[in-house]
Amino acid sequence: MLTVPERPQVRLPEGHPTVATGRIGILLINLGTPEATDYWSMRRYLKEFLSDRRVIEVNRVLWWFILNGIVLTTRPKKSGHAYDQIWNRELNESPLKTFTRSQADKLATQLRGDSRLIVDWAMRYGKPPVAEGIARLKDQGCERILLFPLYPQYSASTTATALDKAYDALKEMRWQPAIRTVPPYHDHPAYIDALAGSIEAHLATLDWQPEVILASFHGLPREYLDKGDPYHCQCHKTARLLRDRLGLSQDRLILTFQSRFGSAEWLQPYTDETVDKLAHAGTKRLAVITPGFSADCVETLEEIALGVRDTFLDNGGENFTVVPCLNDSTPSIDLLHTIVEEELQGWI
Repeated sequence: MLTVPERPQVRLPEGHPTVATGRIGILLINLGTPEATDYWSMRRYLKEFLSDRRVIEVNRVLWWFILNGIVLTTRPKKSGHAYDQIWNRELNESPLKTFTRSQADKLATQLRGDSRLIVDWAMRYGKPPVAEGIARLKDQGCERILLFPLYPQYSASTTATALDKAYDALKEMRWQPAIRTVPPYHDHPAYIDALAGSIEAHLATLDWQPEVILASFHGLPREYLDKGDPYHCQCHKTARLLRDRLGLSQDRLILTFQSRFGSAEWLQPYTDETVDKLAHAGTKRLAVITPGFSADCVETLEEIALGVRDTFLDNGGENFTVVPCLNDSTPSIDLLHTIVEEELQGWI
């Protein structure tokens, strides 16, 4: 978080409470993370995440029994093992927390030319919570706040629930700041350029070139698309624009969906099944990108870089690589900076 020098205080009437004013806040919001990998830490995190009505839209009574009777009994150990494999042991936190903090710090550094701007970060689930992020910005004099959910493609289960949490916090405030929200940026030219540049830079470090590049997005139940969620369409547009930018055909850059949960049908094609089919069909060299994630996390570092890698190599593949997420790279921070400048027009 960037702390900027205080502006000269406005002269207030005698006896008036001291207030800080005149600042503009930018709050980066990511999905969330457990605080540790043990059973109870994972259980607390999963309970908050899987109790969200935006995430799980089934009958609430039925889901309460499934969640508390089955999922929260068995899932914490499995999830904890996955997190343990990718845990940032130096800082004792998940990589998602490390990268999100760094994104905020580096964006703040780029914005230091305007002392009115303060950057902070928060998580929809876990810590630091969104309400505390808004409160910190307000306490530093932010009369206007730009909420920036770090999801390129919009979904009710990601972007909307992050903003819901912010609105819940605002409902408890006597003096609310003015609020703007960053729209989905799945087709923003700067985002497509950053993705394409990251792919080109990563492939340039290899002594082989992939026959196929798999663009793996986080999945959603098929029912959410049928209800009108735009996520599926926005993922396809990102993939199409990325193909055009890289000059690749549809069979060279394939879109898939990962991380399905439960027995219901999810968005297809599924990443794991596609990788299995590619390997059995004779594909020897495969690269995977995860354009729906702004920072590497358990879904990219464990599910893809470890799990999908094993699936490919165990079924005949020979060379496998994962292109890192944009994370806190210079192109990533430049992208965030570009979007922030656009969305703050009229405020700065």
